[in-house]
Amino acid sequence: MKMTAVFCVAAVSLLTGVPTADAGARAARRAQMDRQVSAAHDTGQPARVIIKYRAGATTALRQRMRSRGLMPKAHHRQAGAFSVALAAGELSRWANDPDVTGISADAVIESHGRHSVWKTLTPGAADAQSLRRTLGLPAIAQGGRGVGVAVIDSGIAPMPDLSGRITAFYDFTAGGIPAIPSDAYGHGTHVAGLIAGSGLLSMGGYAGIAPDVRLIGLKVLDAKGQGYASHALAAIEFATDNRATLGIDVINLSLGHPVLEPAAEDPLVQAVERATAAGIVVVVSAGNFGKRPGGTTAGYAGIASPGNAPSAVTVGALQTRDTAGRHDDSVAPYSSRGPTWYDGQIKPDVLAPGHGLIATMSPTATLYRSNNSAGPAGGYAALNGTSMAAAVTSGVVALMIEARRLDHGAAPLTPNTVKMALQYTAIAVARQESAAPRQLEQGAGGLNAAAAIEVARAIDPLAPVGEHWLAYGVTAVTPIDGVPEPWTQQVIWGDRLVWGESFSRQQHGWTSSVTWGDVTTWSSDVVIDASSLVVSTFGAWSTDIVWGAGLVGASSDAEHVVWGNSAEDEHVVWGNSVEDQPRTTRAKGKK
Repeated sequence: MKMTAVFCVAAVSLLTGVPTADAGARAARRAQMDRQVSAAHDTGQPARVIIKYRAGATTALRQRMRSRGLMPKAHHRQAGAFSVALAAGELSRWANDPDVTGISADAVIESHGRHSVWKTLTPGAADAQSLRRTLGLPAIAQGGRGVGVAVIDSGIAPMPDLSGRITAFYDFTAGGIPAIPSDAYGHGTHVAGLIAGSGLLSMGGYAGIAPDVRLIGLKVLDAKGQGYASHALAAIEFATDNRATLGIDVINLSLGHPVLEPAAEDPLVQAVERATAAGIVVVVSAGNFGKRPGGTTAGYAGIASPGNAPSAVTVGALQTRDTAGRHDDSVAPYSSRGPTWYDGQIKPDVLAPGHGLIATMSPTATLYRSNNSAGPAGGYAALNGTSMAAAVTSGVVALMIEARRLDHGAAPLTPNTVKMALQYTAIAVARQESAAPRQLEQGAGGLNAAAAIEVARAIDPLAPVGEHWLAYGVTAVTPIDGVPEPWTQQVIWGDRLVWGESFSRQQHGWTSSVTWGDVTTWSSDVVIDASSLVVSTFGAWSTDIVWGAGLVGASSDAEHVVWGNSAEDEHVVWGNSVEDQPRTTRAKGKK
């Protein structure tokens, strides 16, 4: 089966069926529901949901909820939504409410660092130093001063390695109240340590990437490493609203849940989009769904929400084998592959070291105690996961922002520019045996911190659109462990790959307001080429799908989306009939 466009995958069971004629009028009024909500609706089960409403309907909808005895758990003003727990049979009433535009599951979110492994930890161990060398960074950790990173996670314990860096802390499992820094689970502390740990207890051996940053802790996960989407949604909105007051430049989201609906309808994804538009660089873990449950081969379309957010820097995990050289690197087997579910976008964006990384953690934390009672002493632990990879990337982004401010004062890089620099300077990772396009496994390639920081210094964001904006020339090669490693010089833009002069010139596409994937923003000197994503052996990998068994592709003209398992299935939409089921469509090149 040969197809000539980007592919996405999905099961027919994820789709709402075509309404019958006698139910047409009622179905036309029914709000969009994600697949988890639809299942609860069909079986009459109670559901914890996020109800989205039309503009101007806040007061009226709240009053109707109160009249039914419902008390919303939270009001998400930016999203135009209430999170609420509905009793059995209540979903249908609210799905048919004229002011309700959509209902999303208040899904359980989990951390993406639960694949853990203990190591024998010795201060100054070689593998701790190799992390910095493989990124091209100096052996002594320093930098990130003045940069604020919001860690939306299980909290941050006030460990000695983080002393003086936690400048604010709010608990969104308790309604977003100010609180004393804490972390009963331990995951958020480990993430914070990879970003900003000083290495105090290890004499600098296990310092984070940017130990001078300020940390803003936003707790959304409990002592089991779980929470709800509404907690994360509230935290992202809080960070966006208070970005200036708290000095938030970066958000780290090392968590998520399986994708339940298109990105344009997912409240978490849209919160990430708003944060990015506000000027915050949002770094998200891709997820640890790199294999089908029970499978032994790589699985595809396992990117978690909100890692499927178009504007996010979505990070997969690189397995470095504790060496600085890039020759033996590979994509970690658990690291989620693309494309994104429903939307068919290329993710992850980059890979970063994420396997066996050592950082601070409280010995009283659940994650620490549950692994091995004779585990590492001294307040450090080693964990695997795309959570760790995202944390490393957040630290590198903080160094980029600091370098930018030191060299150019008040002329900041937009989140799109930061993402572009991370991708353009990435180093290709040796591929495993697979027929899938490598971009679906590794994005643009492995993180190259030294080059990304260099590009951040070289760019002049005040240059006129269409003009060269590099203050000085850069060489697209970085020495790593004595070996010159070429940059991929590739930018992933929605479902396209961008080469040519796109890097050396200021373009509309690098502004926050431009949608990823909208190629109309590019000048004529930019080469758009997706030929490397043409898959002539689609059948060789399309069956290894994480979220389902069916497939979604595009016809050869790349305009009409095809859904379902086969042409005979009643839920498959071919060609122009796509208008009949608007939920199944994805905007061509738009977010």
